Amino acid sequence: MEYEFRRDMLSGTPGASFSMEHQVMGQWFSEELGNDVERCAQVNQAIVSLQQGKLNEWQLVGGDLTLQMDAEQVRIYANVLDFENDTELDEDLSLYDAESEAFCGLEDFQQVMASWQQFIAEH
Repeated sequence: MEYEFRRDMLSGTPGASFSMEHQVMGQWFSEELGNDVERCAQVNQAIVSLQQGKLNEWQLVGGDLTLQMDAEQVRIYANVLDFENDTELDEDLSLYDAESEAFCGLEDFQQVMASWQQFIAEH
């Protein structure tokens, strides 16, 4: 998973860009997490609780995107889509799916969270 963090030159707002298959993660970090240190701490505490077996799963519903985690995997997806109840989707929508849902391992996500927190603390 490749990613890059940057700041908007005019507003100073932090932003994230991720590789194509994880594109929605960039949107989540940029729009749902942003500079919110308390929310970062909340997500990190959930990661630790999942790793310690104190939680089986955890989710954070945002304005446009939801973060869903279990002990092994992280899923970020658009709130307007309900993939679990969809029947098979048209092949032409596969690119749209990639922009609306992404998965990664919990440990990989934990590393990205640490990098994000360092980025927002430094700037």
